[in-house]
Amino acid sequence: MKKHIDTLSSFIVGLIFGIGLIFAGMTDPSKVIGFLDIAGNWDPSLAFVMGGAILVGFIAFRFAKKRTTNFIGGAMHLPTKNDIDQRLIIGSLLFGAGWGMAGFCPGPAITSLGTGNPKAVIFVIAMVAGMALYELANRFLHQPRSVSAP
Repeated sequence: MKKHIDTLSSFIVGLIFGIGLIFAGMTDPSKVIGFLDIAGNWDPSLAFVMGGAILVGFIAFRFAKKRTTNFIGGAMHLPTKNDIDQRLIIGSLLFGAGWGMAGFCPGPAITSLGTGNPKAVIFVIAMVAGMALYELANRFLHQPRSVSAP
């Protein structure tokens, strides 16, 4: 029963998030690229979306830090790592470059799949392929090496 409640609550939160992305214009690549084009025809409207998200997140994390369980009784899992390392910087640069070139980031791209947007389909396929490639490379780089005797 608890698993069904977790699944249902995850679905509802995801649905609300997707609807919010649609209303905010985050699923329109031209709007996103217009926001990122600060040297050209800049569209500042998404700054309000980001500001609102930061404000909601700030308030939510302040409350969450005081809790030991989430609202449906599960364990609270908050990030504990807060250092800025090379992986974070490289990942941020790759994310920003991809967002700027495609006009999509993962959430809006997945939401846009529902509209049948061919650019979203290509983006999501490329995103999944990149994630799979990362997993394969990570497994290869971190697998134990056998040492052969001389």
